[in-house]
Amino acid sequence: MSSVKNVINDSYKLMLLKDYLREAIKESGFADVDIQKTPTGTRVGLHVTRPGIVIGRKGAGIRDLTKVLEKDFDLKNPQISVIEITKPELQPSVMCNRMSQHLARGTAFRRAVMWTMQTIMNAGAMGVQITISGKLRGERSSFEKHSKGILPRAGHHADVVVSEDIVHVNTKMGLIGVRIRIARKEKYIPEFELKAKQEEAPSKVKEIEVEEKEITAIEEISEDSSKPKTESELIAQEEELVKSVETFEEAEEELK
Repeated sequence: MSSVKNVINDSYKLMLLKDYLREAIKESGFADVDIQKTPTGTRVGLHVTRPGIVIGRKGAGIRDLTKVLEKDFDLKNPQISVIEITKPELQPSVMCNRMSQHLARGTAFRRAVMWTMQTIMNAGAMGVQITISGKLRGERSSFEKHSKGILPRAGHHADVVVSEDIVHVNTKMGLIGVRIRIARKEKYIPEFELKAKQEEAPSKVKEIEVEEKEITAIEEISEDSSKPKTESELIAQEEELVKSVETFEEAEEELK
């Protein structure tokens, strides 16, 4: 029984740690945390979309976070490493946090659902399913489930391809729960694969591709100044775009 209690205790502490990090570093786009115990201490890997916010000026953010993990969560000699997420739109935890911020700002839940689904599919997902439950409109609790694309429901592919996360948000109507499941194409392994030999392109084509890459790199550098620096700034920019999303009710009224 002692080993079972240790597993339950570690899982409970990990849940509390994730809840704390979700609020403490939410501006950095927190997605997940990895904890590995070593002879010299504890390795803590933070998966975020904006590592600079977690690190802080001259590492001040890392030092403050290390003290909290060591004092409040009893982690021995925590060694924090920050890992940047390349595609945040394909991480269920990141999209759950963004959708919860939209709901907290008073955005209609169906508009928030449609916008989140559209953003995930545009990022290259194979499929997405969003379940929202709670006091959505009236005093009675209800739930709605929306899906788009291909999403394996059972079997080996569902365990490998699909990842999910759940978040709860307090609104004026009450507590609302959001569950997002995302199926990623790059994790899908087909049973059969046909490999064809690719002919080498001439050198002129390669030179053109290099020039195009340099141009796109210059454009990305020029656009960096207009990009949002925190998650709150991103949500504020998306707030006007979410209002233009057409819901099922509006589409039905147009058909009448």
